[in-house]
Amino acid sequence: MSSSADKGPRVAALTAFMAFAIALNLIKLFSMQIIEGDMYRKQSQDISQRTKKLPAQRGEIFDRNGTVPMVLNIDSFAIDITPGEIPSDRFPDVATRLAGILQMSESEIERKVPQGIRRSFQTVEIKSNVPYGMVTAVAEDIDELPGVSWRSKPIRNYVETGSISHVLGYVGDITKEELKILYNKGYTSNSIIGKAGIEKQYDSLLRGTDGYEYRTVDVKGRYIQNSTNIKPPVMGNNLVLTVDQKIQLLAESALGHRIGSAVVLKPATGEVLAMVSYPYFDPNLFNQDDSGRLYQSLLEDTNNPLLNRVVNASYPPASTFKTVITTALLEEKVIPPEKTIDCDGEINYGDRLFRCWIHRPGHGPVDLREALAQSCDVYYWVAGRDYLGVERIASYAQEMGLGSLPEIDLPTQTAGFVPTPQWKERRFHEKWLGGDTMNMSIGQGYLLASPLQVADWIAMIVNGGTIYRPHLLKEVRDPATNSVLSVTQKEVLHQSNISSETFATVRDYMRYMITNGTAQFPMKNKVVELAGKTGTAEVGYVDRWHSWMAAYGPYNAPPEDVVVVVVMVEAVNTWEWWAPYATNIIFQGIFADQSYDEAVDALGFRYLAGTRGRQE
Repeated sequence: MSSSADKGPRVAALTAFMAFAIALNLIKLFSMQIIEGDMYRKQSQDISQRTKKLPAQRGEIFDRNGTVPMVLNIDSFAIDITPGEIPSDRFPDVATRLAGILQMSESEIERKVPQGIRRSFQTVEIKSNVPYGMVTAVAEDIDELPGVSWRSKPIRNYVETGSISHVLGYVGDITKEELKILYNKGYTSNSIIGKAGIEKQYDSLLRGTDGYEYRTVDVKGRYIQNSTNIKPPVMGNNLVLTVDQKIQLLAESALGHRIGSAVVLKPATGEVLAMVSYPYFDPNLFNQDDSGRLYQSLLEDTNNPLLNRVVNASYPPASTFKTVITTALLEEKVIPPEKTIDCDGEINYGDRLFRCWIHRPGHGPVDLREALAQSCDVYYWVAGRDYLGVERIASYAQEMGLGSLPEIDLPTQTAGFVPTPQWKERRFHEKWLGGDTMNMSIGQGYLLASPLQVADWIAMIVNGGTIYRPHLLKEVRDPATNSVLSVTQKEVLHQSNISSETFATVRDYMRYMITNGTAQFPMKNKVVELAGKTGTAEVGYVDRWHSWMAAYGPYNAPPEDVVVVVVMVEAVNTWEWWAPYATNIIFQGIFADQSYDEAVDALGFRYLAGTRGRQE
């Protein structure tokens, strides 16, 4: 009896426990199915979902008028493999078949889809820039190619393939090193990225936003019909550059096939109207450069076709720098501008004989204006060494932008170089000598400048003391509506304390240099009054020199109506003192609204022949 009585409470307790457990499970099931059902259904769907990226088209690029295309997109295709959709025993056969269609090696496919990712459902791009015929061949054999798919992948079409290539740059597959830096900005291993020029500088504006295709699969990985959800890609913004394509082609033709550069600048805004560097390259060829052989051959070319000589090359500015020295002499008032210095063609200093470019019989007695017009080395040697001194020369060079980056909107650029006595002592453990000051006074020695920096200091002279940051981007536009999203505003890069009177006198002297100086014939122009300065830089050759011309026009016009042109022809070319002629052709074409051929004929340069002797 007692044993039966003892069992009653235990049965009741067990029954209560079971009822409590059942109640808990019912509550949990109710919570999972009703209260949290949407969350779990979404998680289940996510686990069984396949995601495919839909690359966005890059924005297109136009010249300053917004109507002349420079970079467009061309429809093309890419072939992908989703490794997890291929049975492991069939991968070699799929690789063999696909390699035959795409005309590539099996080993290349196996390299792109290594053993470690063959269970992954992340798509891998096998080949881009695939023609429609190959896509058709893949489609016809698709039953034997599980896991293989194709998609639209537009490629860049560089409409203009000449000198504008250094401005536009080119695109390519992202590298592992670039991905490490840009991964958090939405880039992936399949991203196309700007590699140089505007394509690189404004990649974030051009690249757009990738879309995605989401598809649900069953437990065997098969797609479930009517389960596709697409987030469409958003095309990148269109860019309108400051470059005028007509002026670009004019400057390109004026320079010709001479290793060197030319830049056309609006001094009142900093807008670059043309930027030419020769030799150049065809960026369209990179679309077929899967192996990297083209890029390597360009790197190995001794003429450096990838080098933008306007912004990334530094040279002795030669006698163009005499405009800076003239500015310093006038502002410092260390020598009356009417005071003459006798030039008999040479000057002895220390144990060295310095010869003026004209040598015997020299220029005779010259004042500052005549010295600039005739580019008299003796005058500037004496004035720089005995009246200015190296510290003031360096200070004025820096005041006018030398030695610091021009801050143009390109990925790379040189700052040039302004030497000082302290630098020479640290670098060479030698004291600065008077001969160093003399060399610097005529733009030689250790002094270096890029053509863009020379254009900038000419712009400062035109503007009466201001350099505006040079730029290539004019506007950003919406690709769908063409509405303007942003406009690049002019921005002060350097503001000088030099008096406006000093700059006005320098402009007057630069005009006199054209009418009465060394550039009378090559710079003679009936359409526009010009002002400027020639330059001939010695770089170790006995029969060739760098040929410079830095000029602006119209002379005495308001800065907003003025154009600055700088041409630099390297000494590796056959000597012909071409920079002044090329500069005049550019001015003629701009202000007479003429093509290169029309400008050449108008100036009488059509039958201009041969090699000329060294001139300043």
